[in-house]
Amino acid sequence: MQAGLEAARLRLQSAMDEALAALPQGELRDAMAYATVGGKRLRGFLVLESARLHGLTEDAALPVALAVEALHAYSLVHDDLPAMDDDDLRRGMPTCHIQWSEATAILAGDALQTLAFELLTDEAIGDAAARLRLIRALARAAGAAGMVWGQALDIAAETAAQAPDLKAIKRLQGAKTGALIRFAATAGPLMAGDDVAALDGYARNLGLAFQIADDILDVTGDEALTGKRVGKDSGAGKATFVSVLGLDGARAEAARLAHDAVASLADYGDDAENLRDLARFVIERDT
Repeated sequence: MQAGLEAARLRLQSAMDEALAALPQGELRDAMAYATVGGKRLRGFLVLESARLHGLTEDAALPVALAVEALHAYSLVHDDLPAMDDDDLRRGMPTCHIQWSEATAILAGDALQTLAFELLTDEAIGDAAARLRLIRALARAAGAAGMVWGQALDIAAETAAQAPDLKAIKRLQGAKTGALIRFAATAGPLMAGDDVAALDGYARNLGLAFQIADDILDVTGDEALTGKRVGKDSGAGKATFVSVLGLDGARAEAARLAHDAVASLADYGDDAENLRDLARFVIERDT
């Protein structure tokens, strides 16, 4: 699994560097490039795999994979800002506002977000109808019904009179973390005009399993491996899967979700083995 992710990571990094090189030189472009270095590229990998499962070429899928990675990078830059989660370390490097400035970080995030939608207009993706389906789906996944809504719920939960229960945490993280993962996993059928149900079911479970693994790593992880601060959520009194379920309960729930994610792929047969491996990797990782 890690070999496949690494190959996709290198391919996506090269393509991202090429896309950014076409922009005007200066601090803004440098900050955008800085924000897009590193990471697992899990979302981009999901786009490439879901496209392959639906008979699409890598050339068609690559702009979509870059789009979701650009949008994810924007979300991390803004999430790390002092007014949000106030983090100083991301992917083993100082966060964008620490490396540059708050103003430059905000602008870099804004530019990465708009770049994502520009990438989805690439004619290599397919016809206009396919591109429109992707633009609509990414906008919904990223906005006030998806990732941004989840972030708003997360901020509100910090000062709520009562800590969120398990149902509320699943709703919050299903939006904040899960919405982009669902977009990435369903990009292939969206491009092809096929049914998204199986991959959407896979992604719903995968996204929650991924977040549970993150919550576990915040308690048990090694900062040198994770590339970000650990113990921050518990120190801030945040409600997480671990705080609600305990470590053993969180591990069991992650395993159940990964199992359910794999079960959603039955109709794809052996062709979906990479996605099955990804579901297992997500809950076993140490980064």
